[in-house]
Amino acid sequence: MTLIPRTDLDVFPLNLGGNTFGWTSDRETSFAVLDAYVAAGGNFIDTADGYSAWVEGHNGGESETVLGQWMAERGNRDQLVIATKVSSKPDRKGLEAANVEAALAESLQRLQTDVIDLYYLHFDDESVAIADQVRTFHGLVESGRVRHLALSNFSPERMREWFETARRESLTVPVAIQPQYNLLHRAEFENAYGPIAREFDVAVFPYFALASGVLTGKYRSAADLEGRARKGMAQSLVTDESLAVIDALESVATAHGAAITSVALAWLLAKGVTAPIASASTAEQVPALIAASRLELTAEEVSTLDAVSQPFA
Repeated sequence: MTLIPRTDLDVFPLNLGGNTFGWTSDRETSFAVLDAYVAAGGNFIDTADGYSAWVEGHNGGESETVLGQWMAERGNRDQLVIATKVSSKPDRKGLEAANVEAALAESLQRLQTDVIDLYYLHFDDESVAIADQVRTFHGLVESGRVRHLALSNFSPERMREWFETARRESLTVPVAIQPQYNLLHRAEFENAYGPIAREFDVAVFPYFALASGVLTGKYRSAADLEGRARKGMAQSLVTDESLAVIDALESVATAHGAAITSVALAWLLAKGVTAPIASASTAEQVPALIAASRLELTAEEVSTLDAVSQPFA
């Protein structure tokens, strides 16, 4: 388990992504995924009010609803660390104070809980001054409905301003960031967000840790993407350079008797990430995610993966 800086939140080093709940996983399958994750020792689940609004006929909130139903049925809310986000649900976009208040109330209702452990500003709203955002979200923490704050999808400049403003005003300082980071998307984090995380002592929970499934090794050509729910997100990532990374991952995985998925996540942990976020559409996919937390790559293996992914750095 890993303690999030400046909190009492002790989290499993693999953050289960909830974007599949109510999308590629129906209610029954989502429950099975969650059961498998918790049975393996997991306790940290990530969702958002906007999941899965991108699906035709969905409005957002589907993932939170399924998660809330599962927690209510299992009676295990107090054993979990729940992260959700605000500003991506189509009818709750933006970070204006009244909208955030309404969005939080709705998320709490869908999740069937009275407190969010880690509440993300999912996307920046540049129409709202950072100082106003800081005050609004400090108020949520003061109200007792949110325990800790986190940031995602802010520019490095606006993210730094957030931290500096909160510190200067002695208001609630975020304890985590959620950047995009994986073997096929390195430069942005390593050059901009990583330094911010170190300077302000925050946890790092990367999304797209498996590059929309490409780093599982299951997509080796355009044909492999046909009919897949993630085709739109993954198709631009299947290139000669990315396939070279897959080959290197496969070699390391074979040496450890592990899955490619496990090695890709273990590389992130070896780079100092607190807990990568990864989702599973079926319970059968969960063991490979869990295995990453126990897989120790050698310095040589990390260097090999660093070198082959250098085009993305």
